Amino acid sequence: MATSFTVNGKQISVEAEGDTPLLWVLRDDLGMTGTKFGCGISACGACSVHVDGAVTRSCGVPVSEVAGKSVTTIEGVKGADGSLHTVQQAWIDAQVPQCGYCQSGQIMAAIALIKATGSPSDAQIDEAMTNICRCGTYPRIRKAILAATGQAAATLQGAA
Repeated sequence: MATSFTVNGKQISVEAEGDTPLLWVLRDDLGMTGTKFGCGISACGACSVHVDGAVTRSCGVPVSEVAGKSVTTIEGVKGADGSLHTVQQAWIDAQVPQCGYCQSGQIMAAIALIKATGSPSDAQIDEAMTNICRCGTYPRIRKAILAATGQAAATLQGAA
């Protein structure tokens, strides 16, 4: 079955069974391996992408559900000139990753949060950032989000 949708601004069509998880289409068919497999049950968030701008856990979304929609992966958040997204740069500056496995999903969730709120409060960060980080980098994630939104000029000093 052919399914057509947009990925990172490019219209594509893939041959896949309609119930194939979007995650596997992205990774196996399109070679976009920045989106990670974590749990397979939409619980951990390692597979987070944006579907029509909303953060979505791609392991639980059949490819048929994204027909005609726009999907953005971690590979698609850089600027047209290759510059890092503000959130990606904040992640680097705050030295967020430890093992790094979950971080593309964390970044996608943070970008969606910032887009929705502008400058999220601590409560909004707590509510929106539900991705799991086995390394426990949550304090650095918070600092990077605040730094990316300009809320904490000094957050990068003393990053936990």
